[in-house]
Amino acid sequence: MTTRSPILSLRDVQKSYGPIKVLHGVDLDIYPGEVVALLGENGAGKSTLSNIISGTVQPSAGEMTWLGNPYAPADPRAAMDEGVGMIHQELKLLPKLSIAENIFVGRYPMKAGRIDRKGMEERARAGLKRLGLDVSPDRLVEGLSTGRQQLIEIAKALTLNARLLILDEPTAALGGEETQLLFRQIERLKADGVGVIYISHRLEEIRQIADRIVVMRDGAKVQEFDTGDVPIRTIVEAMVGRSLERMFPTLPTPTEEVTLEVRGLCSPSNTFRDINFSVRKGEVFGIAGLMGAGRTELVRAITGADPISAGEVLLHGKPVTPRSPIEAIRKGIVLVPEDRKHQGVVLDHSIAENIAYANLGVIARKGWISSRRVREFADEFIRKFGVKGRGGQNAGELSGGNQQKVVLAKWLAQRPQVVVLDEPTRGIDVGARSSIYDLIVDLAREGVAVIVVSSDLEEVLGVSSRIMVMAQGKQAGILNREDANDVSVMELATI
Repeated sequence: MTTRSPILSLRDVQKSYGPIKVLHGVDLDIYPGEVVALLGENGAGKSTLSNIISGTVQPSAGEMTWLGNPYAPADPRAAMDEGVGMIHQELKLLPKLSIAENIFVGRYPMKAGRIDRKGMEERARAGLKRLGLDVSPDRLVEGLSTGRQQLIEIAKALTLNARLLILDEPTAALGGEETQLLFRQIERLKADGVGVIYISHRLEEIRQIADRIVVMRDGAKVQEFDTGDVPIRTIVEAMVGRSLERMFPTLPTPTEEVTLEVRGLCSPSNTFRDINFSVRKGEVFGIAGLMGAGRTELVRAITGADPISAGEVLLHGKPVTPRSPIEAIRKGIVLVPEDRKHQGVVLDHSIAENIAYANLGVIARKGWISSRRVREFADEFIRKFGVKGRGGQNAGELSGGNQQKVVLAKWLAQRPQVVVLDEPTRGIDVGARSSIYDLIVDLAREGVAVIVVSSDLEEVLGVSSRIMVMAQGKQAGILNREDANDVSVMELATI
């Protein structure tokens, strides 16, 4: 690489918010046709650095050069005009617009003074096809799964013809097949000389896609590897600054008592059909499958969020099929949804308020709710779940891992019998993941029946006593822990 010129160079880039310094003199070079994995725990400075490069945030000190010239984009549009595109972890699509409109928003192709809708949809269809997404570009984004919305964000960036792409957790909502489609597209971009900054908490992906690894911790670049083929343990220890003994805790042995049973469950829209399984008291039951297999739709139906057309849900042998989330909650079945920022927490309300909202009946005294009682109740669960934040702090200020702990705290305060977690560690760093896994296993030890849905195969294998694999809306099989591995699960998932 020393014989080539970098497309982007950063020297001593710093960022402070008042007296708080969040970036400490970062140096970084990105060369054409390479993928640089930017890794670190939440709060390490990855997003701040990426936002500076993409023009969203202005640095406090340091300098950048782009193609050998001074580079200081005043906003994301200026960065895009230079050829720098960023796909954010948090989806920014407009639900009431079509897929094509979202892809070209702010830069609609014009013809004779009007939007060229035919040309726009043709270009959008080509971009979607490159990512293996078989969906009409004229349909609304509203109602699409999180995984499909993520692919649309990627398609949007690909139409920019960028020289540098920053991908922030691009596969967080994707299954294995969709991830491989994305990787093939990244390889094509590399061959065209495009540089890629790749941010991910899925460390197993790094060996497949990265040419170099840059590790950040506490706002500083602490280590750089000149290859992507680095043992995961070595990367993790660089990220957390300590030796990591193990990722997944030891699972308890569940009892023989069946807590939850699902019989012949079918969806009116045919997203899943004839699903049958049971979860024992103290068991962690995993659900795996590719994107679009019907996993999320199934657990939403079990917890009353989506309708069913046939079948039933039983609790301790008695039919309890919930027709709404509130009915499921009252019966002791709660859902921690995959999209915590839109469905799990109220971002501009405090941690204490978020925990209280699901427990007002417990907090109230003779119909009255006092701020002191809310604060005391929340503080108990903030301590219990190790939330790194104060009760009065807005939930939107927390890292992803701590937001997830708040969602868990508000539901587990009700002492449910069944807890369903959909993508429990999506977008959460490796250090925080370990604490989430500990909470999941602690629930099982307390006798709760736990269902975990995850696109992360290592995760679902690591925390589950048994795994049900879904494929195209059908139940492909249930594997015991000793029979489950990445090969056996993927064989069933691709039936």
